[in-house]
Amino acid sequence: MMSESTTAQRTVAVIGCGGRGRAHAEGWQHDARSQLVACADPVEASRDDFCEHFGDMHRYADYTEMLKAESPDIVSVCTWTGMHREMIEAAAAAGVTAIHSEKPMAPTWGDAYAIHSVCQEAGVVLTFCHQRRFGDTFSTARDLLRNGAIGELRRIESTCPNLFDWGTHWFDISFFYNDETPVEWVMGQIEVAEERKVFDVQLESSGLSWFHFANGVEGLMTTGDASDGGLHIHLIGSEGTIELQLRDRDNPLRLWRGSGCESPAFTSGVPDAQHTVASCSDLLTCLDSGTEPELSSRKALQATELIFATYESSRRRARVQLPLTAPDSALLTMLADGSIEIPA
Repeated sequence: MMSESTTAQRTVAVIGCGGRGRAHAEGWQHDARSQLVACADPVEASRDDFCEHFGDMHRYADYTEMLKAESPDIVSVCTWTGMHREMIEAAAAAGVTAIHSEKPMAPTWGDAYAIHSVCQEAGVVLTFCHQRRFGDTFSTARDLLRNGAIGELRRIESTCPNLFDWGTHWFDISFFYNDETPVEWVMGQIEVAEERKVFDVQLESSGLSWFHFANGVEGLMTTGDASDGGLHIHLIGSEGTIELQLRDRDNPLRLWRGSGCESPAFTSGVPDAQHTVASCSDLLTCLDSGTEPELSSRKALQATELIFATYESSRRRARVQLPLTAPDSALLTMLADGSIEIPA
């Protein structure tokens, strides 16, 4: 994956030196077109450990000081979701060329839309790390689909732990398999039976999202206690089914058609450990060519809208036509106003 391009290296700074910050750093170090020059984290031990792994670089406790002092070309934002908006807006205002952020986009729909809009207006390329688009299991499944292995795609069914953190990946991959076709409406229901948080954002304990694409394909996602506890995606076609079973490391991809089941060989994509590396290289390639990155904020916004439209449908007890207009997170609002109470 190392580039042979003669293009000048782009300088990169990482905000957040935890596990995902390290994953991004591996990607930037893997590609000769980028150079890690700085990191920021309020925890000194995290900064020091990061530099032990990736080499000595300028390190900052305050990311705003880093942006001012370093003027990097690219910034990776690898912090908790509630911090994304202020950090991305600060990076855009600092004049960076591109921002590669962790997902989910933001805790509310209004914040997610604002992040995308600010970068669009500033001419900053913004991506979110829905890195599974680069995976060999996921990419091979799309090859099979596009080559007509199951006829015409009719339905996408999936299960995962929650709508927000895992669900953003599964909603995103649904667009990946349906050629980025827009969704027209969403109908959903959620339950909050206990406190479950990720990145300090409350999740549903059970969820159901039914969504309808403009080309007639339907999507159905079940989460948490409403699912079987697995990480499944079923692409159901007119002549068979492609099944992704992500907890089955030995046989994650199956093709059902006729009376039998096949285990197709991978035809494209990269192994799990290289997903984020591929996301960094794709962004660099697109900066050089001026094309839209595979993980653009435009695509991330599509997936994010389905999360909050599902919450909104549960609040309204009705189907929600897109585009979504409610700027909040209906889940967080219902918890705040007592419409949903977490059992003691």
